Amino acid sequence: MASSLLRSLVSRSRSRSSNVGAALSTRNYSLVTNQISNHTAKWMQDTSKKSPMELINEIPPIKVEGRIVSCEGDTDPALGHPIEFICLDLKEPAVCKYCGLRYVQAHHH
Repeated sequence: MASSLLRSLVSRSRSRSSNVGAALSTRNYSLVTNQISNHTAKWMQDTSKKSPMELINEIPPIKVEGRIVSCEGDTDPALGHPIEFICLDLKEPAVCKYCGLRYVQAHHH
């Protein structure tokens, strides 16, 4: 009895996954492309303002004594990002993947 139930569940999941795959392969993604380009264009309209990446690159690398630093993006958790522990064993600055802040060990420079 259990084996027949398992066979029926497996056959149902296979038929559903093939239907989902067919629906995804025929989906039109042109609307998504337009949304992305419109979103990006708003950052490029006013050339007198700096982009977010230009602003974060103006902040010099933060010197740290230890080998590992934890980055939260801000002292206020509501404004920050998930905590990321960054290893600083290399000589070049390590970059936080969430906010772009750079960190270096103090003795390397």
